[in-house]
Amino acid sequence: MATSGDRSEKQKMLAGELYDAGDPELQADQRAAQAWLVRYNASLGSSGSARHVLLREQLAAAGQGSVIQPPFHCDYGYNIHLGENVFLNFNCVILDVARVEIGAGTQIGPAVQIYTADHPRDPAERRTGLGFGRPVTVGRNVWVGGGSIILPGVTIGDDAVVGAGSVVTRNVPAGATALGNPARARA
Repeated sequence: MATSGDRSEKQKMLAGELYDAGDPELQADQRAAQAWLVRYNASLGSSGSARHVLLREQLAAAGQGSVIQPPFHCDYGYNIHLGENVFLNFNCVILDVARVEIGAGTQIGPAVQIYTADHPRDPAERRTGLGFGRPVTVGRNVWVGGGSIILPGVTIGDDAVVGAGSVVTRNVPAGATALGNPARARA
């Protein structure tokens, strides 16, 4: 049976275990993502189809009709899964050390931040510099208002609404509206 010591830092990161982000393989992946982001963010005047080709080049999945308005920022890109007709407005940030799933028809406002990156709560363990990730899932036909922040491990159910500027620290049920800091769901 393989132990975590037998696996690469990238394998540990993808499994949600403690990992070293300074690992050479992960640093190379981040450099590749940054080079891609330079090209993608320079594509603002390009056709939507040209930008969609770029999305499909780096992201794990980019469904038909999905749009991310530049500028856009992410860690790796290869952990981001977009359904069909997903829209992310300008200045979105996705820290994708773990899987980020955004369902079909979801609209995400400007300056929204989605974080999967997390850190140990124990200060001694945190001083080691190791981190881990927890996946984020945003369902189908969700509307996330501008300036919202979605924290690691959160699931937002289908047809939910997240009010502008909200900080989503807990799951949001399907069809609910969540507002505030921390966001509280209302049916």
